[in-house]
Amino acid sequence: MSTDAFEDIVETFEFLDDWEDRYRHLIEIGKAMPAMDSALQTPASKVEGCASQVWIVPRIEDGRFDFIGDSDALIVRGLVAVVHALFAGLPAAEVGKVDAAAELRRLGLEDHLSAQRSNGLRAMVARIRDHAAAAT
Repeated sequence: MSTDAFEDIVETFEFLDDWEDRYRHLIEIGKAMPAMDSALQTPASKVEGCASQVWIVPRIEDGRFDFIGDSDALIVRGLVAVVHALFAGLPAAEVGKVDAAAELRRLGLEDHLSAQRSNGLRAMVARIRDHAAAAT
């Protein structure tokens, strides 16, 4: 199960053969995300387990999950955008059913991210699942 936005990212990654191009695309989709108000970058919204600073503020509107996210690192901001594309707009009750690891493997990230970034990505997904579960 994935969103159209995530499928667009998968298609683009499949088109880009070179990992440098994929990294550039990851940075570009991160830059395209709306900026997060610095007032929301609090200890409560900070994702623990990430080497970079990452903040996620979830929201549920009409039963659908969404979040505002940001990072102080360009590549990680791109990862936040990928995770947003994976989960945003789903019914909150469906968020926990997404096999995020399998979906993210479709991008081939596990072979190209450092261990710290991979841990941070897992921490983001866990934070999102926890928030969605608490809302249902």
